[in-house]
Amino acid sequence: MASPVVPPSLRERIREYIVEGIVRGRWKPGERIVERRIATELEVSQTPVREALRELEALRLIESAPNKGVRVRGLSAAGLEEIYPVRAGLERVAAELAAARLGEDASALEPHVAALWAADRAGDVEAQARHTVAFHRELVRASGNAVLLHTWESLGIDVWTVLAIRWLGTSRRAYAEEHQEVIDAFRRRDPRVGELVNAHVLACAPTPVTDPS
Repeated sequence: MASPVVPPSLRERIREYIVEGIVRGRWKPGERIVERRIATELEVSQTPVREALRELEALRLIESAPNKGVRVRGLSAAGLEEIYPVRAGLERVAAELAAARLGEDASALEPHVAALWAADRAGDVEAQARHTVAFHRELVRASGNAVLLHTWESLGIDVWTVLAIRWLGTSRRAYAEEHQEVIDAFRRRDPRVGELVNAHVLACAPTPVTDPS
């Protein structure tokens, strides 16, 4: 018998509920996530919960094992480092595709740089992470390539960036100036903008202070 079709909006709401719980520390690395309990809390059937958990497993945020259920994966420095070269390559392509568009109008990026100046002054590392991710999402979106955007989002960059701060700890640094430099490169139509963005992403990789693995 075929599984019932789950409305995407419901599945996404459940997914965000689980992610928020992990980010806020309700479920820590190694802890079990009980499917039935989430279904009860949200007053939904277990089917959409199961679908949401599958999506999070694809992001490598959780892992499942026979007779052990679903657990939050541990985050290691090595695991986090694997994401950044892939992300840098994708954003290099995105920057090259978006160069003409952002050279004409980079206004979609500017609010996030303004927010980063405030976050840098306040030393608010979570705001730094949030607006850094938002800046880069807009950059990738500007490429106009839906497949590229979907692939970039499938890395779960927003989730992993926040969890890197909470679970590994990161060194504090200023983000606004270097993101302003990216905007400036687009505005001056720098032919090496793809290379600059690639290097920028790699330089933005969080520097682990402690590693629980």
